[in-house]
Amino acid sequence: MEFNDVKEAVLIVGAGPSGLTLAIDLARRGVRARVVERGADLFPGSRGKGLNPRTQEVFDDLGVIDAVRRAGGPYPLVLGWEGGTRLGTHDMIERGRPTPGAPYADMWMVPQWRTARLLYARLQELGGSVEFGTELTGLTQNADGVEARLSSADGSAATVRAAYLVAADGGRSTVRRALGIPMTGETVDPSPMLVADVRLADVRLADVRLADDRLDDDRLDDDRLADVRLADDRLADDRLDDDRLADVRLDDDRLDRGHWHAWPKAKGGAVALCPLAGTDQFQLFARYEDADVDAAPDTSAEAVRQLIAERTHLAASDVREVSWASDFRARAAMAERFAEGRVFLVGDAAHIHSPAGGQGLNTSVQDAYNLGWKLGQVLRHGADPALLDTYEEERLPVAAGVLGISTRIHRAHRAGDEEGERRGPEVRQLGLNYRGGRLAVDRRPAPEDVATEGVASEGAVRGGAAPEGAADGYGCPRAGDRAPDAPCARPDGEPFRLFDAFRGPHFTLLALGDFELPPVRADFVRTYRIGGPTPDLLDPDGHIRAGYGERGLFLVRPDGYIGFAADEEAGLGDYLAGLGG
Repeated sequence: MEFNDVKEAVLIVGAGPSGLTLAIDLARRGVRARVVERGADLFPGSRGKGLNPRTQEVFDDLGVIDAVRRAGGPYPLVLGWEGGTRLGTHDMIERGRPTPGAPYADMWMVPQWRTARLLYARLQELGGSVEFGTELTGLTQNADGVEARLSSADGSAATVRAAYLVAADGGRSTVRRALGIPMTGETVDPSPMLVADVRLADVRLADVRLADDRLDDDRLDDDRLADVRLADDRLADDRLDDDRLADVRLDDDRLDRGHWHAWPKAKGGAVALCPLAGTDQFQLFARYEDADVDAAPDTSAEAVRQLIAERTHLAASDVREVSWASDFRARAAMAERFAEGRVFLVGDAAHIHSPAGGQGLNTSVQDAYNLGWKLGQVLRHGADPALLDTYEEERLPVAAGVLGISTRIHRAHRAGDEEGERRGPEVRQLGLNYRGGRLAVDRRPAPEDVATEGVASEGAVRGGAAPEGAADGYGCPRAGDRAPDAPCARPDGEPFRLFDAFRGPHFTLLALGDFELPPVRADFVRTYRIGGPTPDLLDPDGHIRAGYGERGLFLVRPDGYIGFAADEEAGLGDYLAGLGG
């Protein structure tokens, strides 16, 4: 069958963060996508609650970052307990600060259920929808398309034909199993675990003071509730410049919302209660160290209340509500391949992580972001379908590296190694790159042959971490690296950012210097000259040159990575032609 005869361009199975991200990206490209979800509604729990800086950049591009920032908040300090006695605090996250090249510095806490709802709202704005209560029961494919069998909750069934199918249906993926793709890995922790969302009674809503005389809890009108005492005169709010997280000092054994409360030595296994930013809930995490590894924890509301009462100084009656609970085993596993013909695996269907380090949801979102623009180029711009082979080539090494990070952090946490469990720069995923791949074409001298100060290549391997300078926007990025942001201005002086230039489904060409550029399609590539007699952007503070160097051509892919870099225009036309331009 020809593409014009296909009812759907893309069938997406699963409406979690990865499926919704892909649907949004395709919708803004004008690609028809049908999203089906087995559940009756969006995922109801908090499970993946941390959005790393790179995912925040993705959401910036997709038009949801303002809603995400309003909905969440920073991670609090961890406050240790032994019974009802406070043991002191520590920070499990190595905090960063925004830079001109990386405006989002830290993990941002948003419960998964809320992230999903924000993404779904954005999809609806773009004219998309989700068919809930619809399950894939089988599929076949050939060189021309995919035929999927669907069943609905009302018992009806249908066959859908699509050019491509994307499995975003989780760790127990029906699609992956139907394709016979093995998933191999290891058990990170043999102990059963439980995660739940709970509401507690008699909790201090303690937070931090801002620059005015109101106390900080933006769920209330003009009463921000609790003041804090700091060791110096800096303000305790991460939205201000010279700030830090507050250590809220209370004089009784009541819990507060300014800390992540942990009982590491609780009888039966460690337990923690984390206040979920932007909500009145706590996320409960519990390990069952002495339990039968084959037995599933009781996830009933009464059992959750009893667990909290047994392992903390709270009473069962202090748990007002258990809105969601689930049990799991921490595993690290990856599919043998991420594609089979016209079917692609994204998110948990392709890789399963320990929740430690908050890497699972973030890696899943970025899978979809990598695949979306490539499907768009093939379906809308006539690019060679071989472009889709680069999805697995680029994302499989990344997933393998991130699995290692999650596993290391989980095992350090279990061993009580506070330093080992700290989330360092690697969890931000700003340094991940696609160097060495077929889409990374760099026609400049290799870094070791360049005398320019600040150029570093050590540790920059495909699917690994780029130089820290490049990750922060202050090294000289190579093809395959993330393209850094930079504050700049339009010729009339209006403030502008490179991320404003990148935002959207197009490629972006940055020309630093006076180049004779080949003609390009305006709907395909947006060109910005920096410098020269007729600049499109001004660099008054030197942030663009600090991030990219004094001269060069940089073609930024729709997913924010540099595809082509050169000191002259030769070869750019051929590169674009291979992508349908």
